[in-house]
Amino acid sequence: MQEFGKLYLIPTRLGDNPPLEVLPISIKKIIESVDHYIVENEKTARRFIKKVSSNKPQSKLKLGVLNKHTLPEELPDLLAPCKAGFNVGILSEAGCPAIADPGSDIVKLAHEDRIKVIPLVGPSSIVLALMGSGMNGQSFTFNGYIPIDKHERKTTLKRLERLSFEHNQTQLLIETPYRNNKLLEDMVNSLHPQTRICVACDLTLPTEYILTQTAKDWKNTKEDFHKRPAIFLIHRD
Repeated sequence: MQEFGKLYLIPTRLGDNPPLEVLPISIKKIIESVDHYIVENEKTARRFIKKVSSNKPQSKLKLGVLNKHTLPEELPDLLAPCKAGFNVGILSEAGCPAIADPGSDIVKLAHEDRIKVIPLVGPSSIVLALMGSGMNGQSFTFNGYIPIDKHERKTTLKRLERLSFEHNQTQLLIETPYRNNKLLEDMVNSLHPQTRICVACDLTLPTEYILTQTAKDWKNTKEDFHKRPAIFLIHRD
């Protein structure tokens, strides 16, 4: 009986800095040894692999695409190389695969098929933001995107604030980068003046910005987060 290949979860950088400034050398070693990949975008994946290992022939790469358009019945085909004995790497567009990322569907299927899953060390914007916020790292929830509708957004923000207060729990959320400034404005206007808000922006980049202060103090802070990758955190003491 043929032994299955392994499924490596390979983190990528969070911005356009040299990969090995933020990724351990183990990532380079795995990329140099693996030819089969599951990726969100073939073009950016090839560019990343070339940045990490410039000597790896692009012609050897065999890439399967997994994104929001991938149908459930297409997932087994992406793991076919593993079942044929080849190691496979999952690459996210940014950060760690399977965290706020469609890669989790493949990981679930790999476990069901008894394929060995190996997560590798690398940057996660969620973890880095939480580390740098000064908020509760023992209990926290990542909420992803919240509603765009003004009334629904305010209701959601108040609900997250209440959960934070009742459970001493940090609440994390994100927004489409071109709406970052509007989200912060809505948070400042919707939340209690003493609720702490953290904005963690451009993580791992030279322009990295992390600041935690009360909603009241944010009203007097002038910083432009437009089109900058950011995570927002809330904690109500």
